[in-house]
Amino acid sequence: MAREVKISRTTGETDISIKLNLDGQGASEIDTGIGFFDHMLEAFSRHGFFDVNVKAEGDLIVDCHHTVEDVGIVLGKAIKKALGDKKGIRRYGSCILPMDETLVLCAVDLSGRPYLAFDAEFTTDRVGYLDTETVKEFFYAISYRAGMNLHIKVLSGTNNHHIIEGMFKAFARALDEATGLDGRVTGILSTKGSL
Repeated sequence: MAREVKISRTTGETDISIKLNLDGQGASEIDTGIGFFDHMLEAFSRHGFFDVNVKAEGDLIVDCHHTVEDVGIVLGKAIKKALGDKKGIRRYGSCILPMDETLVLCAVDLSGRPYLAFDAEFTTDRVGYLDTETVKEFFYAISYRAGMNLHIKVLSGTNNHHIIEGMFKAFARALDEATGLDGRVTGILSTKGSL
C-alpha cells in the first residue's frame, strides 16, 4: 500500500503544495524561494529516504516566517495523512547525529499527541536568507500538524549552519525509523490499541 500523498494549502500569505512518499528513495524537488531552507528540505528528503516535492510561494517581501511555518504545517499534515491508521509502524525513532563540531539529538514518537521540546540556541539572526528563529517554528508546526512528540536537543556545536543542518538530518533519520514498517508489529504499537 503506497504511503504517498499530496497536500495543498492556500492563505492570504502563502500558497503551498507538497507531495510526500514515505517509502521513497530520497528524491526531491524543492522551491520555497529561500535558498538555505530549500537546502535543508533536500537534506531531510535525502537522509530520511523520503521523496518530497515542495512548491511554496510566500510573502517573502515581508520576511520568511510565514513561508517556513506554513511549509511545516503542510508537511506535518502530509506526514499524518501518509501514515494512515499507523498499523505496522515502529512508532518511535531517534538519532544522535554528528556534523563536524555539532552533535544533535532528535527523538520522535508518532503517538498522535503533539509536543515539541526544542533545546537550541543560535548566535546569528540568519543563515543565508533563513531567519534562525523560524527553525523552531517549522518543527513546532510539523509536530502539531502530524501529531507527534518531537524532541530536538543540540548537545554541542558553534556553527549555526551545522546546527540547523544537523537538526534537519537527525529529524529525517528519526522519522524514517519511526515511520518504518516492522513485521513484528501486528496492528498498532500501543497498549491502547490506537494512536
